[in-house]
Amino acid sequence: MITVYSGSFTNKHSTEMAATEPETSTNGGDQAGIVLAVSDWLATLPATPETAAAIREGAATAEIVESLGLPADVLAAARVCPLLRGEIVSEKDLENSGLAAISKLVHELVQLSRFALPGDWAPGEALAVQQSEALRKMLLAVVSDVRLVLARIAEQLYRLRNAKRASADERRALAIETREIYAALANRLGVWQLKWELEDLAFRYLEPETYASIAAELNEKRAERERFIDLVKARLKDELARERIEAEITGRPKHIYSIYRKMQRKDRALDSLHDIRAVRILVDNVADCYAALGVVHNLWNYLPGEFDDYVANPKDNDYQSLHTAVVGPEGKTLEVQIRTREMHRQAELGIAAHWRYKEGGGQPAAFDQKIRFLRQLLEPANDGSELLDQIRDDVFEDRVYALSPKGDVVELPAGATPLDFAYHVHTQVGHRCRGAKINGRIVPLTHQVSNGDQVEIITGSQPQPSRDWLVPRLGYLAGARTRAKVRNWFRQQDRDQHLRQGREILERELSRLNVRDVQTDKIAKQLKQKDTDALCVLLGSGELTAASIATALQQLRGDELPRPVRTRRTRRKESKPEGIAVSGVGDLMCSFARCCRPVPPEPITGYITQGRGVTIHRQDCGNALGLHQRHPERSIEVNWGSESSAYPVDLSLVAWDRSGLLRDITLVLSDEDVNIVEVDTHTDKNSMQSVMHLGIEIRDLPTLSTVITRLEQLPNVVSVKRKA
Repeated sequence: MITVYSGSFTNKHSTEMAATEPETSTNGGDQAGIVLAVSDWLATLPATPETAAAIREGAATAEIVESLGLPADVLAAARVCPLLRGEIVSEKDLENSGLAAISKLVHELVQLSRFALPGDWAPGEALAVQQSEALRKMLLAVVSDVRLVLARIAEQLYRLRNAKRASADERRALAIETREIYAALANRLGVWQLKWELEDLAFRYLEPETYASIAAELNEKRAERERFIDLVKARLKDELARERIEAEITGRPKHIYSIYRKMQRKDRALDSLHDIRAVRILVDNVADCYAALGVVHNLWNYLPGEFDDYVANPKDNDYQSLHTAVVGPEGKTLEVQIRTREMHRQAELGIAAHWRYKEGGGQPAAFDQKIRFLRQLLEPANDGSELLDQIRDDVFEDRVYALSPKGDVVELPAGATPLDFAYHVHTQVGHRCRGAKINGRIVPLTHQVSNGDQVEIITGSQPQPSRDWLVPRLGYLAGARTRAKVRNWFRQQDRDQHLRQGREILERELSRLNVRDVQTDKIAKQLKQKDTDALCVLLGSGELTAASIATALQQLRGDELPRPVRTRRTRRKESKPEGIAVSGVGDLMCSFARCCRPVPPEPITGYITQGRGVTIHRQDCGNALGLHQRHPERSIEVNWGSESSAYPVDLSLVAWDRSGLLRDITLVLSDEDVNIVEVDTHTDKNSMQSVMHLGIEIRDLPTLSTVITRLEQLPNVVSVKRKA
């Protein structure tokens, strides 16, 4: 069986979609009825020049859409789009006219129509390459029905066809936009019948002299080249049928822009190119590939050195096909590609896709997957709506695309905020950001940007970032790079200011932890800093956080603990704190002194009381120092044991009274796995200020620092300190 397709290299599903594409946008309505309803509605509109022009544009675009085999609801949306975009009608008019079923499609197509590159961009500029790629991704990400992207490509082709009457600058801007975005997108989606015309028209407007030169050198019209391809296919059809080889034959004369690209890439003149005219033969298996190759070489003489066997020796990207060049009918050179249907499917949908070969480079894996899904969506056997859900869930979940007021596309991480947008535009814009508008409405700086949002940044005259922007839980910044820019700003500020702010942070943290016996220079050296001043500068600039101080104290005091001459582990009694080793004494009852409540790894000392065993104090405890002076013989050496235990700590919390305050405090302590031993609360009804004394059990000093920090962040809490 021989199946012959004329025209360009197109997938046969492009002509079969009308009968097989799922009707996803009509709520089960009659597709043909929508087209009729649109026609009747258009006839009722006032006859003005603007309306007539919009109707003509819609009809021409719909004709191109129809050639792609798209369903009737997309066809109807293409007809109505110019009217809504030109504000001749409104969305409310559509709903009142009985066209509510397509109003969403029309709205999204209008949104796509407004995305454009700035008119002063030129191909090859770094920004243009970045922005055109971002815009292509955005077009695929923002619409609920991906077939609208094809309708947008058809609309761009209509504009290009009618650009002959536009000014030279307008034609050039339109041609740049077409070549950088829409022709490349048509190439990736496999819509070849639109791709070649978009590229040729853009090439004609951008480089008219080169276009005319190549066209003259070809010395034949496109219709004549297409006639030659039809002749070749008919001859191959007969010969392959005679050899009983089942095959599909497609062909196309190479269009002018593609010829120009190949001349540039291979640095050859036109007469040395052998694939200006080409046909492709698809067969069932590898054996038929070589049998078809024999038929071709028996029909026409092949050109030496122009045969490539990518079946036996695939390309690095797994591309497989037989390529040969022959002298065909009328003495004209012809390229013939022969492959199996599976090889063709891999070339079209797999890693060896045609567009990757043409563009000469790889793309991010997620974008590759998006393109493969879109190609599969065009296959008539697939359920488009189910596949589209998979695309939106799996592929673009980590990116979001927003627009600047000038139309620039900014690609941001998922969950990005207006602040991320500001820093992406320019670092100084981020530093001076004071507020933001999204789609014309003022929003908080923590608002999450959605696909297609237009973001406008409100700036002040002087840079003034906030340290709150660096706190992840507050949600000001989603990107690590933008947070790094904020940190760098603080780092570059006046060193004296950093020193002053850092000293306040250090003193506040030591006060909260009630630590007075450790030299700050030792803390600095533990954190690999030269001295206290260097440590304070890093704390003030945001390079180090207050939490690192508690960690340094934990490590520092662990290193400084004295090693006892002899350690005797005694049987534990209920009254003795777990994990305490007492040197040089027998089985003594131990308890923690309520005056200082030591926590590991703080240095500790023991004092033998009368009747209550050994009381454990911090070495810097005022009571312990006084007892040692009066009764030095009762002081004994103790140290923390190796067992992990919970140790009592007393906290003093001051807050403005409110409903649910105690509940929030207990939730924080529960989250940190902290046991509450006692709670004593006193509230002044006149001032509405509450003072709480909390008895808790914690594991170590960093845990205590974390607990205090989280309690201080609760609403209405004024201060939290460890009681001396």
